Amino acid sequence: SVGKVCYEAEIRRHTTLELSADQLHQLGKDELNKIHKEIVELGGKVFSDQAKPEDINLAFIQGKLRDDPALFFNSAQEIQDAANAALKRAQAEVPQVFGRRPKAPCVVRPIPDYEAPFSPIAYYRPPEPGGGKPGEYFVNLLNPPTRPRYEAEVLAFHESVPGHHLQIAIAQELPELPAFRKHAYNTAYVEGWGLYSERLAAELGLYSDDLSRLGMLSFDTWRASRLVVDTGLHAKGWTRKQAEDFMFANTMLAKNNIENEVDRYISWPGQALAYKVGQLRILALRKEAEQALGAKFKLSEFHDVVLGEGPLPLPVLSEQVHAWITKEAGATAPASK
Repeated sequence: SVGKVCYEAEIRRHTTLELSADQLHQLGKDELNKIHKEIVELGGKVFSDQAKPEDINLAFIQGKLRDDPALFFNSAQEIQDAANAALKRAQAEVPQVFGRRPKAPCVVRPIPDYEAPFSPIAYYRPPEPGGGKPGEYFVNLLNPPTRPRYEAEVLAFHESVPGHHLQIAIAQELPELPAFRKHAYNTAYVEGWGLYSERLAAELGLYSDDLSRLGMLSFDTWRASRLVVDTGLHAKGWTRKQAEDFMFANTMLAKNNIENEVDRYISWPGQALAYKVGQLRILALRKEAEQALGAKFKLSEFHDVVLGEGPLPLPVLSEQVHAWITKEAGATAPASK
């Protein structure tokens, strides 16, 4: 642990909000309870031919997702094809719910062989300002039998469209923003948008099957568990083993991935909190706008407001959305939270 005062400062820095470790710890547990229910319900459909309904519980689904070879890729080409197909579907649907769209395209690229052994499963590289190079969604093709099929689509939507590519490329192309605002990185905003995009993809029907939707929920357990584990390690005296055991019991991650994740949380206090906190704030602002505007609410306009000023601290994003609600409704803005 970095100590109480330092950790409180790290929470503020990474989430941009005034939240206590206790609040975040409980929030993570509450979110996990919700997501676990969704997983068991959906897993009952996905694995209905492999077990009796009463036997398909969280532990059964975790075992299948971690260990069933049929749920992993067979070839590098399959991985690349899945990424390309997901991006193509997303690009076709985006005009429905985004008024503002970037000129810069996004393309799928394999992570180079020399880099693959030391790289994550995927990452995004922004376009060159001025149109020199497109946005690039890089996928790791190394050792396909270790790459889960159910993660391919949620990764693509998070990293490319409607996730990081849409947000970052739009920010780069905003003519009125100074350069430092266009290229700023605010974890709660940028990664919050990435997580929001994973759920938005489900709303838009972009996931090709229930197994891929299960992959989305699997990723969500990972991010929700960070709220519990990060605060456990730095504010509640948790041991490394407690953190690893909690993640093994509550996420779909493999043991070696969990060990790497816990190393990260120990060495970078508070950073991992920003992802889920950002997503939940964007979802809360959307719900607030839907309730305030009723029939006047347009999802495309909400997205344009959220993405229209580049990366922002979450309180400033809230002010922007509240100002838009006021303008649309002709009512007094709700107090900024």
